Amino acid sequence: MEDYILNEHNKEEFPPAHTAEHLLNQTMIRLFGCERSFNAHIERKKSKMSFHLDHKPNRQEEREIEREMQRLIEEDLPVTFEFVTRDEIPEGVVLDRLPDDASETIRLVRIGDYDVCPCIGKHVRSTSQIGQFEMLGTNWDEHEHSFRVRFKIH
Repeated sequence: MEDYILNEHNKEEFPPAHTAEHLLNQTMIRLFGCERSFNAHIERKKSKMSFHLDHKPNRQEEREIEREMQRLIEEDLPVTFEFVTRDEIPEGVVLDRLPDDASETIRLVRIGDYDVCPCIGKHVRSTSQIGQFEMLGTNWDEHEHSFRVRFKIH
């Protein structure tokens, strides 16, 4: 297969945390019916992601997020890539976060049958390589209905 240069990428991700970002996005979608995070800072030492939710999650719901993340990591789901054109995008995959000058060919990242989204970042080969997901804390902004999850991977 020839190498495609799709879009220039200006950051160097920590693959375990970046892959966990994909899992956490889909976990929040499934548990709360929200969209993918609207603000994410994914770093080697600690990361944070914010979601618009209809309610403040209680402690039980927060523990469920952490349990589900660890279950997905332990399940050792394969992380694969697929190149598609814009008219071949699978149903449910949203392109609204791509830059205006994004190429016609899009790289989709799949994590087992759990998540698929366009991404050009670096990822682990399977979820067991992520390591341990630890939720460090959460914040709720009642005015914005914004729920921030702080976590680290180790």
